[in-house]
Amino acid sequence: MFKDKTGYAIVEPAHMELADPLIKDAFDICVQQGAKHVVVNPFFLFPGRHWHQDVPSLTVEAAKGHPSVSYLVTAPLGLHEMLLDVVNDRINCCLSHVAGDVKECEVCVGSNKCKFTSQ
Repeated sequence: MFKDKTGYAIVEPAHMELADPLIKDAFDICVQQGAKHVVVNPFFLFPGRHWHQDVPSLTVEAAKGHPSVSYLVTAPLGLHEMLLDVVNDRINCCLSHVAGDVKECEVCVGSNKCKFTSQ
């Protein structure tokens, strides 16, 4: 979806651990597709240890095999003001559904989660 919306020619997902592809593998795939610069955009809400240490360290390791390729690790998502608009949109969409004004969104459809619950 990101690739289609932005027009970047090379877009690859990556994970730090526990799922494939790992950062090193995605970095390699980008280079194989012709990337001369790799931008690593951590899909995190806030800067924490993963952003400060783990992702940069894993990116350094991935880049070692490609000395002619530069890279950049960007800031996490949560530091961008527009994320507040996304959060507000999700809340308003669910509230509108609960009020009966709209159908469930594509994220909630069929999950039975978009409703008020009491203890």
